[in-house]
Amino acid sequence: MNRFIKMPVILTALVLMMTSAFANAQEPVAGKNYVVLDQPVRTRDSSKVEVVEVFWYGCGHCYNFEPLIKQWKKRKPDYVDFQQSPAMWNATMKTHAAMFFTAEVLGVMDKLHDPIFTSMNVERKRLASADEIEDLFADYGVDRKEFQKTFKSFSVNSMVKQADARARSYKISGTPEIVVNGKYRISARLAGGQAQMLKVVDYLVEKERATLSK
Repeated sequence: MNRFIKMPVILTALVLMMTSAFANAQEPVAGKNYVVLDQPVRTRDSSKVEVVEVFWYGCGHCYNFEPLIKQWKKRKPDYVDFQQSPAMWNATMKTHAAMFFTAEVLGVMDKLHDPIFTSMNVERKRLASADEIEDLFADYGVDRKEFQKTFKSFSVNSMVKQADARARSYKISGTPEIVVNGKYRISARLAGGQAQMLKVVDYLVEKERATLSK
């Protein structure tokens, strides 16, 4: 009699063990699915979990990733501080970084972010000079004199230098890559694809949530 009473309990325990083992098997692994940075990089708001996408407008992978990151941004928790930061390994990419920060300073990022991606990846424009970039901004209503003043300004130049230093601290090896809370770096290669990158991000965000400043 007791033997039959115990069987459901035993079966339930076995199911729970198998479920737990399966969940653990799916859990992202440091060194395999993401990289733990040797030296954590300071975040801009310690009361939130910071998520930084390092990207380049001329990167086809970044262009393809953009719809995924937009959907992720819509569902991200309030305690996540998301930002995009331009990668730069050469003079042209530094020009594109200045373009990015000029759009931010002028408050036209929402209008220009997608057109810049389209211009470089669909229309195959290089946007390698200030004149080309100025023409694009003017097409979207930006005053040319305001553009010229901002593009060459001390503040934009400082932002470019800070973004470059931050990317070097992250040890970025390609684009797009995502850094969570200045501690973990995720690439599509390690995660197993772009959609999987965001699953690893979600896992690490929850891992870091417990460290937030009160």
